[in-house]
Amino acid sequence: MTAHRLSLKEVVGKNYTRFWNFKGRYRVVKGSRASKKSKTTALWYITNIMDYPEANLLVVRKTFRTLKDSCFTELKWAIQKLKVQQHWKVTESPLQLEYIPTGQKIYFRGLDDPLKVTSITVDVGSLTWMWIEEAYEIMNEDDFNILDESIRGQVADGLFKQVTLTFNPWNEHHWIKKRFFDAEPDKDILAITTNYLMNEFLDAADKKVFETMKKNNPRRYRVAGLGEWGIVEGLVYENWREENFDLETVKRISGIKSAFGLDFGYTNDPSALWCGMVDTANKKIYVFDEMYKEGMSNEAISEEITKMGFRKERIRADSAEPKSIDRLRELGISNIKGARKGKDSVNNGIDFIQDYEIIIHPRCVNFQTEISNYTWAKDKFGKKINKPIDDFNHLLDAMRYALEEFIKGETFSFD
Repeated sequence: MTAHRLSLKEVVGKNYTRFWNFKGRYRVVKGSRASKKSKTTALWYITNIMDYPEANLLVVRKTFRTLKDSCFTELKWAIQKLKVQQHWKVTESPLQLEYIPTGQKIYFRGLDDPLKVTSITVDVGSLTWMWIEEAYEIMNEDDFNILDESIRGQVADGLFKQVTLTFNPWNEHHWIKKRFFDAEPDKDILAITTNYLMNEFLDAADKKVFETMKKNNPRRYRVAGLGEWGIVEGLVYENWREENFDLETVKRISGIKSAFGLDFGYTNDPSALWCGMVDTANKKIYVFDEMYKEGMSNEAISEEITKMGFRKERIRADSAEPKSIDRLRELGISNIKGARKGKDSVNNGIDFIQDYEIIIHPRCVNFQTEISNYTWAKDKFGKKINKPIDDFNHLLDAMRYALEEFIKGETFSFD
């Protein structure tokens, strides 16, 4: 084998010294995009699993399907960055990483299958570490407590048990703030804020994205740029709750109908597919699935809709994109059409939806993030106006498109 000599300091970079050296129970890192919090976490785990021969890692997100393109990819990147790929076995079925010299493993689980989270038995050593990525998605503190309790039992001398949470802090009312950031000083808690200014590996184009955000969208810059808590006042929708409902049972409700809406994204905005069931008799909307990805071509959108099983469904899409709608029809999404246009589109749609109870399946994490941050805009004096912010609205716009056939009247639009 060829020996490689690396400077860990050069690979990891600066500004994460406390994070790297902390051995208490909880490392809690809120931060902006591009703050390198996830990449630093991935580098730490690969490095330290190789340093601690009895340590194993459990990586968790709220939904299992999001792990492959996030944490799994970050950890594979870290293996390559550290030039130790010959020592690691990578498998996708099951999703797992194994350190070949010792048999230590990195396991991946979603909260949508709680039995698999709580029933892990390791082959070597003990389950000592847990990484919860996008911890903001976990709305219920009790779910975190269940995860926390899975890291238990005796560990080898010199080893330590630890839970790491990384997330974007969209909402100041989240339980994570009170539990970790507002807590009294505790040697077992490291709660820190990171942002893109701490990432020396960003180039001029990366930094320009944040400078533009700072100028055009100060509210988003506060969170996505500086890593500060999002201040949420004047929510547009408060008529929602999370529930792990059974879709097949919902489908059997008398008179219930399906509805699908698509909002097209751009380079830095996601394309969003909203999937719901509408019970007009009982005034309930069930949100059961979603697509939410940036940088998607029409071909990628078509492929994803097909993979999700919704190729033949009636989909109402943003009518500002007629070429994209035509292209999706050519690609086999034959029942897609543009949403109608007219006057007072957004507010009429909002008025209709506010009369319903919105029940959100736990897998729809991006919809939950949007609906818990979608607020009424303010004028220059700080007074709320009768217009929502132009942010956190990709799936919410898609929902309005989807519901057009249920909304009465002809003089409305879905721009």
